[in-house]
Amino acid sequence: MLHELLLALLGFTGDFVLDNSSSSSARRRSAPAEAGGAGDADAGPAFRLAPDLTFLQPSERSAIERLISLGFYYRELNRFATESRDLSWIQSSVDVSSPNADITLKGKVRKGSAYRRAIANGIAEILSVYRSAVLQVEQNLLSDPLPILATVTHGLNKFEVLLPPLYELVMEIEQKDIKGGQLLNLLHKRCHCGVPELQSCIQRLLWHGHQVMFNQLTSWMVYGILQDQYHEFFIRRQVDRDEDNESAQSDVADKFAQKLAKDTSLTSWHSGFHVSLDMLPEYIHMRVAESILFAGKAIRVLRNPSPGATLHEPTNQSQILKGSHRMQSFTGGSGVLKELPNFSNISAEELLPQIEADKVDAMLKQLKHSSEFHKRLFESAVSSIRTIAANHLWQLVVVRADLNGHLKALKDYFLLAKGDFFQCFLEESRQLMRLPPRQSTAEADLIVPFQLAALKTIGDEDKYFTRVSLRMPLFGMKSSTSQKDLQKSNTPDLSSQGKASSELALDGWHSIALEYSVDWPLQLFFTPDVLSKYRKVFQYLIRLKRTQMELEKSWTAVMHQDHVDFSDYCKDRKNSSATQLRRLRTNPFWRVREHMAFLIRNLQFYIQVDVIESQWNVLQSHVQDSHDFTELVTFHQDYLSALISQSFLDIGSVSRILDSIMKLCLQFCWSIEQYKTGANMFEIDHITEEFNKKSNSLYTILRSSRLAGSQRAPFLRQFLMRLNFNSFFETTARGVMNSGRLRPNTAGTQL
Repeated sequence: MLHELLLALLGFTGDFVLDNSSSSSARRRSAPAEAGGAGDADAGPAFRLAPDLTFLQPSERSAIERLISLGFYYRELNRFATESRDLSWIQSSVDVSSPNADITLKGKVRKGSAYRRAIANGIAEILSVYRSAVLQVEQNLLSDPLPILATVTHGLNKFEVLLPPLYELVMEIEQKDIKGGQLLNLLHKRCHCGVPELQSCIQRLLWHGHQVMFNQLTSWMVYGILQDQYHEFFIRRQVDRDEDNESAQSDVADKFAQKLAKDTSLTSWHSGFHVSLDMLPEYIHMRVAESILFAGKAIRVLRNPSPGATLHEPTNQSQILKGSHRMQSFTGGSGVLKELPNFSNISAEELLPQIEADKVDAMLKQLKHSSEFHKRLFESAVSSIRTIAANHLWQLVVVRADLNGHLKALKDYFLLAKGDFFQCFLEESRQLMRLPPRQSTAEADLIVPFQLAALKTIGDEDKYFTRVSLRMPLFGMKSSTSQKDLQKSNTPDLSSQGKASSELALDGWHSIALEYSVDWPLQLFFTPDVLSKYRKVFQYLIRLKRTQMELEKSWTAVMHQDHVDFSDYCKDRKNSSATQLRRLRTNPFWRVREHMAFLIRNLQFYIQVDVIESQWNVLQSHVQDSHDFTELVTFHQDYLSALISQSFLDIGSVSRILDSIMKLCLQFCWSIEQYKTGANMFEIDHITEEFNKKSNSLYTILRSSRLAGSQRAPFLRQFLMRLNFNSFFETTARGVMNSGRLRPNTAGTQL
């Protein structure tokens, strides 16, 4: 009987111990999680003593049934370990030549789990200890002249608190199909128990699971390779969702080649990988996971340099590694990188020295070999690895790729720092822009004055101008208005403030934009979103500069005509009464034009000097002091956000009023230049009235405590002080002066 009992303890039943679990066990393993799998596990083991054993006392039967339950738990745990560690399906899963290849791939590959296999290895270790204990019990029984049941009970007593919880754990894993980070979460929760033996066993299982995680971390953070065949790692490739729906009959070699091409492309930096919250262990903070994601992506970039990249070779490596002094070794005092020799045959070893990779590998190995997972040490190691990756990425982007030079170029062209170039361009294209743009050739028409302005103002030493290109995006019929269309706009259209910004466009040329060609690895820094923000600010500034130029040109043209009229009047005073009346009638126009020019000049000065230059100086100080790539990205994002917010482009009411003011200024300029041809004086009167309303509304909004008292525009008070230096705006905004005093009554003087 004792030998039958020992065999039952190893999962082998017979006449003495019966197995009633052949059908219920399979049903229990396949039951869905929502059907109450835990309840099935609570049903207890299915090993029972034969009912015809009449020679056993009730106490003996109870003790034996308690012992044989260990055999049932052993058999189920051993089955789980064997199935999870079985790798025989690998050969068939890659055999795509068979007609059932898709079934093989979808059925077997997706059932695999590296984490579950690691847990199975840990369970196998525990079961080997259990088998050794059974063997020791057998030896004790054989050596004892009077073997008793108490010998078996004493030898296996400690496993009564180990195997049942492990069995419940395995059942939950199978029924809920738990794997990856979710499996680590489950084990981490089960570690918190009051049984020291059980706690040490589950900690050992968790250690096995962490071995897989650290192997994946090493592959990701040392080599930049994502090893996650079963989608269990918390770093996930975006295209995995699409690949799940692909046919398994596709050529495996073609897929592998496509994946390699994707790995080396920079699209993976922006949208190729993400943190999967489903597989992120709860004891790993999201901030740490983001650092792991960044470090791996940075290593991918450093280990896969673009073969056609044009970079700058650092001349003094010792100066590169000196914190804030590194930029000074590449700048000539003005913050602009010196010209360095170009080279394109750069290797990954130069961007990421092997000694640095070995350092990262050593830190991960130290964590991997630790018997317990220490959260603080793990976070510290991840932070150190992230710093190493960020420093080398900083050297690649800032030093080798000449980041500061490109920042200066974007400031010159997108923020209109090269004022002479854009002044020349607007003058060359002024006559063209007074006609409605042709949708098919508008961009080509603008290229001619753009190139002429470049020939006149851009020198050969400017190596960044070739990266700038002019674009005229497609525009709709609403925005393709011309000078004549603006003059025909009726009163309700001008007075409405609820229109969209596209309907408040200056004319058909309002969509002029610039594009900037960015090479590897600057795409990491100048993302499409960043360049779109630059384009948004450029379109606003070029409209503002064009409005200022039109106000100046209108003054020049009309003054020339006024001098001609005055000359005619002096020659023939008797027959020049009409000329004199026209000169007197146009005098009020110049006060209105001066009000417009005053507002536009101060707004332009505020944006160019108080906003752009001040924020540029802040950015330059950060670029020179920082040596972390992610810090630079954050500083640059803050720089762009400050430009947009302090220019009021993110406040719909203010931006609509500014667009309306610029539109009214253009209408006014074109109207008074055509005054000699018989322009409608009531229309000019209406433009003047609308301008006064809009300008007063703008001043009222800007001086509100919500804007002027906040930190979003620190120089706004200076702008308001320049506008209201003589209290004119404040007085008119309060309504002290009536509309008749606000504007000249030009209609009453019409002949």
